[in-house]
Amino acid sequence: MTAHPLDNPFFSALGSLHAGIALQAGEVKRYPADVAPFLGIPHPTLDLADPLVALVPAGDSVLLLGVAPAAVPEGWAIERFADLAQMQCDRELPVIDGPGIVELGDAHRADVLALTALVYPHYFRPRTMELGRYFGMYMEGRLAAMIGERLGAPGHREMSAICTHPDFLGRGYARRLTAYLSNRTLQEGNKPFLHVAYANARARGLYEQMGYRLRRDIGFFALRRG
Repeated sequence: MTAHPLDNPFFSALGSLHAGIALQAGEVKRYPADVAPFLGIPHPTLDLADPLVALVPAGDSVLLLGVAPAAVPEGWAIERFADLAQMQCDRELPVIDGPGIVELGDAHRADVLALTALVYPHYFRPRTMELGRYFGMYMEGRLAAMIGERLGAPGHREMSAICTHPDFLGRGYARRLTAYLSNRTLQEGNKPFLHVAYANARARGLYEQMGYRLRRDIGFFALRRG
């Protein structure tokens, strides 16, 4: 039985949507460090010794999602975090009224990096915007909220970097942006999905209320080189 591509999201995206920027050693693939700290492996029993040395500098770490090694080479350490909720949406969502939505590009990069550094600091890098389209809303001359596309595989596209500046919370901006991009994704023939921590009950509840449904719990790991 063929595994579902979303069961191994990093590896699936690096082998399809983002194959053009993937760094590869043997069967192991990763994003450039200034794009995302994500690494994918095809199965847990792969011998990782040589590929990891080639792809991960000394003292660095990478994240894995869904599939992690059963054992790591000497000099490496793996940490398992709490599972994430992987959620999908299969119908269009109501888009509430709000500020105009603009596509974010190079002219907005400084604003995007400032907002993500404030509220989404762990996974957004200087070149993350190369992974897909990003959209946002400006209020009072500031980027108040944003959303983007990150991972993906044929027929699937991840909603990511859904964040709101603390000064603009409680206005429904995340709901408006999530519905907007989810609907565009569905209209383009892809099924939107996202990942959210169970500890973030507010966001998870919002997505569920909007119409996203749990696909599965998915393991989340950090792999560190000594």
